[in-house]
Amino acid sequence: MGRPVIGVIGNARLLENRFPAQIVGINNLRALAEVAGALPLVFAGCPQVTDLGDLLDTVDGVLLTGGRANVHPRRFGLPADPAHEPYDESRDALALPLVEACVARGVPLFGICRGFQEMNVAFGGTLDPEIRDLPGRLNHRMPRLPNGELHPDFEVLFADRHDVTLTEGGVFAQLIGRDRIRVNSLHGQGIREKGERIVVEGIAEDGTIEAIRIDGAPGFALGVQWHAEHGTATSDVNRPLVAAFGQAVAEKARTHR
Repeated sequence: MGRPVIGVIGNARLLENRFPAQIVGINNLRALAEVAGALPLVFAGCPQVTDLGDLLDTVDGVLLTGGRANVHPRRFGLPADPAHEPYDESRDALALPLVEACVARGVPLFGICRGFQEMNVAFGGTLDPEIRDLPGRLNHRMPRLPNGELHPDFEVLFADRHDVTLTEGGVFAQLIGRDRIRVNSLHGQGIREKGERIVVEGIAEDGTIEAIRIDGAPGFALGVQWHAEHGTATSDVNRPLVAAFGQAVAEKARTHR
């Protein structure tokens, strides 16, 4: 039997201002291939192209990646605001039912950044559209230069920026081996109210929720607000999470095929 297959959701992007495309960051694919030991299979974050039943019959696990677009606020009862664009409503329409389907079927699921937020919304939770606007919160967005442009150094963009306290004895603390970690931060939205089955296992120093699991899920169902696909070759935080996801996917593959 070949390597287990992990489906990786794509993000809508307009290339050269004219070509609609679905894209996935290479770090996501490399983390799954090199650390999870799986074959990454990119699928379109678009219900007109991707059938959920066919997808889950094909893959042994699902990675919900981060993405530039925010979850549309109509999904959790708030009005849209141009200041919080772009949105990717096609991905919303696919990802939210996909979360529920993965949990119901016991398909290993790992949500990163936007994927973490999708997991919360799928179970009835809400999001704050811009964390940095809340009193007492850190600016969780990508670092920028004084002129407003994104910092040109990739390592600065993905550098660890704040601490997260993990639930003592929780799933994350057991996987990582300690209950205080330091993580990167590249997001605007964040969890306001947690969904019905969302269990919080990690909180940033400013109170932002950073790590969750799905209560009662029969399989691996974890989400992180930070970009756990980054630095998996050396990170003692991200590597064990991706490796544990890979182990869960391999176990699912033995019964799935």
